[in-house]
Amino acid sequence: MITIVSGLPRSGTSLMMQMLAAGGVPVLTDGQRTADDDNPRGYYEWERIKQLPQDPGCVAEAEGKAVKVISQLLFALPAGRDYRIIFMERPLAEVVASQAEMIRRRGTSGAALNESALIAALQAHLNQVNTWLRSRPAIVLCRVGYHQVLGDPRSASETVQQHLQRTLDLDSMVQQVNPSLYRCRSEKMA
Repeated sequence: MITIVSGLPRSGTSLMMQMLAAGGVPVLTDGQRTADDDNPRGYYEWERIKQLPQDPGCVAEAEGKAVKVISQLLFALPAGRDYRIIFMERPLAEVVASQAEMIRRRGTSGAALNESALIAALQAHLNQVNTWLRSRPAIVLCRVGYHQVLGDPRSASETVQQHLQRTLDLDSMVQQVNPSLYRCRSEKMA
């Protein structure tokens, strides 16, 4: 089995990876992307997974582990493997605000679209991902809301444990959730 943590960038995928590691799931990371102001506890990424479209076989290295695969790369997952996907969901306005803040901190430029156009583009992408996931009945999917993790980390951890069908250290998973790191809130959520 390969556990995949996915979602849009800035949707809580790093937090879920931290929770899984604390819970006792081996995680596939390389430490190349180190902790910073945007992810003070680290990104928990494996750089090679970005080559998935060109090298679908690389996912074999994640057998028995959890690996982060951003939603754009899910389409490249090769068939014939046992995948359990934890898909992180967060309000799109918060995703856009968090991405904008990260871009601002880095002094780089993002997409030349206004907020509503970015939200529409992200929603269109999620619609494509959802259609693709529905077409892959062999993939076992669990959707976890970012707000669920923050508001009731024990329940979220129990949901993940049930999804993975293995005993996890729920107390350690819960301890990974630090609400003070929830900084980019949409106006509706603030």
